[in-house]
Amino acid sequence: MLRATPVLLLVPLALQFALQFATTSASAGTGTMSLEAVPKAPPGAPELPVDVRRELAARLAQMDADYRPRTRNLTRDGAPQFTNRLLLETSPYLQQHAHNPVNWFPWGDDAFATAKRLERPVLISIGYSTCHWCHVMEEESFDDPALAAYLNANFIAIKVDREVRPDVDAIYMAAVHAMGINGGWPLNVFVTPERKPFYGGTYFPPTPRGGRPSFRQALEAISGQYKEDPERFERQAEQLTAKIRASLEGSVAATSQSIPTDVIVKMAQYYSDYSDPTWGGMNRAPKFPSSLPVRFLLRYANRTGDARAVEVASLALEKMAAGGIHDQVGGGFHRYSTDTKWLVPHFEKMLYDNALLVQDYLEAWQKTQRQEFADIAVKTLRYVAKEMTAPGGAFFSATDADSVNQHGESEEGYFFSWTRGELEQALGSERAKEVEAYYGVTAKGNFENRNIFRVWRSDRDVAKELGIDVKTLHENLAGARATLYETRSQRAAPLLDDKVLVSWNGLMISAFARAGFAFDDPDFVARAAAAAQFVLDNMRKDSRLVRVFKDTAASGPAFLEDYAFFIKGLLDLYEAQHQPRWLREAIALQAVLDRHYLDAKGGGYFKTADDGERLLAREKSGHDGAIPSGNSIAALNLLRLHLYTGDSLYSQSADMLLAAFHSELRRGAGATSEMFLAVDYQLDTPKEIIIVSPGPGSGPELDAMLAPLRSIFLPNRTLSVVIEGADLEAHAKLSPIVKGKRAQGGKVTAYVCENRVCKFPTDSPSEFAKQIAKINPYP
Repeated sequence: MLRATPVLLLVPLALQFALQFATTSASAGTGTMSLEAVPKAPPGAPELPVDVRRELAARLAQMDADYRPRTRNLTRDGAPQFTNRLLLETSPYLQQHAHNPVNWFPWGDDAFATAKRLERPVLISIGYSTCHWCHVMEEESFDDPALAAYLNANFIAIKVDREVRPDVDAIYMAAVHAMGINGGWPLNVFVTPERKPFYGGTYFPPTPRGGRPSFRQALEAISGQYKEDPERFERQAEQLTAKIRASLEGSVAATSQSIPTDVIVKMAQYYSDYSDPTWGGMNRAPKFPSSLPVRFLLRYANRTGDARAVEVASLALEKMAAGGIHDQVGGGFHRYSTDTKWLVPHFEKMLYDNALLVQDYLEAWQKTQRQEFADIAVKTLRYVAKEMTAPGGAFFSATDADSVNQHGESEEGYFFSWTRGELEQALGSERAKEVEAYYGVTAKGNFENRNIFRVWRSDRDVAKELGIDVKTLHENLAGARATLYETRSQRAAPLLDDKVLVSWNGLMISAFARAGFAFDDPDFVARAAAAAQFVLDNMRKDSRLVRVFKDTAASGPAFLEDYAFFIKGLLDLYEAQHQPRWLREAIALQAVLDRHYLDAKGGGYFKTADDGERLLAREKSGHDGAIPSGNSIAALNLLRLHLYTGDSLYSQSADMLLAAFHSELRRGAGATSEMFLAVDYQLDTPKEIIIVSPGPGSGPELDAMLAPLRSIFLPNRTLSVVIEGADLEAHAKLSPIVKGKRAQGGKVTAYVCENRVCKFPTDSPSEFAKQIAKINPYP
């Protein structure tokens, strides 16, 4: 019997792999490679079809002269010994495996038809481009010609980018969970030619380790047993598939009931009880920023006056900002911390983490008025603007954890860490001493004989030790960081995943739009608008979204999260830029989502469209992980759209959605924390705010009226800012509550309404501030 491979939960970051692809020079002849030069078959595999070989030859001929094949299997002149179908794909992750000796197929019917014809099991290997342990397994196993030969001779191998096909990833992650295994990436699942899983795991080592079988042993056991009794595997796969469908497709919605306040209290108490009282976040390692729902805690505190919830949220934000998970030199946050102190991160940077953290810090600033929280939000957005913005204004996806060190070897964290000698060389001894004192730099280091910067003492204590005042310390550190940033830029940078995803862009559009409004920063708002326009112009076809943009072309099916996150971004942009077209586009895309993804009987939305590829199950999930679930964001979108348009169908859909996940919400499960933002909104009487300007020339008056709204923590509201005349009428066509509003006495006038009933309009910013300051407690 096969045994499930144990998951490698946490492995020392010191492990470095010897793969040299980033430093290998390809010959000038690679760019003119002929069909004959393309390998006819990877080892142990049948000959590639002639048309595939021709396409591969054409693609290789298009490569620049400095193209560096990502493999150790090279000819003497630096050309790759092996090239497989993945070279023809646009996904950066799939392209990373294009020169493996494995005969990889992309996901598709061709691979499964081949498996059926050859009567072989299928390996589905799932990962993403910045996944450190995906790189490790590639080097150890998938780039090994001997192991690849066995894999090619006995299996059909498929590579999947989970960021491009989250629907496929969800199916097989659920399968691994059903086997009793903790999930993670790389995710390696063995399935029948009918795509039904029977065995799987995450990282497989190249040799037996700690009682774990090697990858080769797993392959041999599966292949041998499958040949002996394929029917047994098919029966096992049928049983597992039934469990997957039950776990992913959800059930018929319960009778609609509101979530009682005691459930919300229980949720807040859970996070208070299990938070780390010293270092913030949840009291465990590794630590993910998403494991503590900051925005939920701030809303809870706002409605209840619970100071403890603010303390828990604030401590996490303080310690993350001070730790190594925060790039102290360049800005932005790494994916997670391997320890309890937020010190040693997994060094990849993900667009979605930074988008969500900006909104955490922004709301914490509004709730506490602590300037350092605003500063972190701004610093993070400036990092994204500088390093993660694509031509045309959209946002790239991620940067890798690994980079090439001074010896030409791939090393995790090298790009972001320092030795004392490097600091002194870049800054001189005096400035280096200030940096060392402030960021805790030692000769021994805190990570592989190098130093990850962290803020470990108060500014006052460091300044006193150095014999300078705090202002001088800040000025000197700012100059030192600028110098170190330039010095660091001379190193080999981590690989950039330059694909554009609609969903993650939606999150970052929200971050830029909301911060742009709160901080009165037109550049931030303009960046949100540019990204939104890029998506609408380049990632929409026949009124429907396309998930991925890469190399001048859009491709791939869009999913619930693409629509939900982008609609949220458009609504946030509408409130920040005051242009009706953003609300119009949000309404249009919501109509597409309702038409193709809505579960009209059970409530909520399926992950995939009704006319999309049929997988083993059609997932409908409310589970919030590193990113919120599409249903969590969609619920809040529906509630906001109802207030804007007055259309009761939106509120009915929101009610059904929350009813579909009623049992999960009633349990107060942490996995639905983002959906509680929608519950909080539903249990409130959100303020509908309309500000009418008499004309475009009333900028200072308008700024004065908006000022209280920028800094106050008022999450449950809608906002329309309009100019009398044609602009007001354009808004009113979409949002009827705007109709009939006027600038009283020719002055900028604010209307604060609840349930379509408005308070007396005011042209006084101070009176407006009083009207919006009232908080409604939980019913």
